[in-house]
Amino acid sequence: MARSSSGIVAGLTAAALATVGFLGYQASASAPARPAAAAQQPTPSTAPSQSTAPDAPGKPGPVPADSGKGVRVVYSVSQKRVWLVGGDGVETKTFSVMPSTVHPKTGSYSVDTRQGAVTGSDGAAVEHIVRFATTDGVVIGFSARKDGATPEPDPSKKTGGIRMTRADGDAMWNFATIGTRVNVVA
Repeated sequence: MARSSSGIVAGLTAAALATVGFLGYQASASAPARPAAAAQQPTPSTAPSQSTAPDAPGKPGPVPADSGKGVRVVYSVSQKRVWLVGGDGVETKTFSVMPSTVHPKTGSYSVDTRQGAVTGSDGAAVEHIVRFATTDGVVIGFSARKDGATPEPDPSKKTGGIRMTRADGDAMWNFATIGTRVNVVA
């Protein structure tokens, strides 16, 4: 039995619309929350706060003196801590993180890619991925596990995900748009 040409056209149209819808969804999931130029000013919702992570030891120290100037993310590998620093050089938020097994070298980087959600290099479902470096072929970036956990990484695997709580991951996602500086200190 032969199909009518209108049935074929309707089927192709439905398939095309489904494909465009799916691609639109993927694009919106990886799009920045705000334009890169807006990253130069801290948002009013980023009031000073500390992480609620259970491993946050006491009151954190100030933004490291050797961490640069201006709007930036500061990541201290040895302190396992991140500071989000606004345009006036004042910390807008700080929180503890769980480093991966591969660390970025000290220095200045820029956020080069962001993604809404993926499976991390450790196999965990992660969200709000903010990538900024590559070390020994391993991509380095900040992310939060969808289950909210921040376990120690498996030392036998080469992973680059610097993990944080979901709330801290939301703050990082809103602050660190494409082009935002990330300064790594010891």
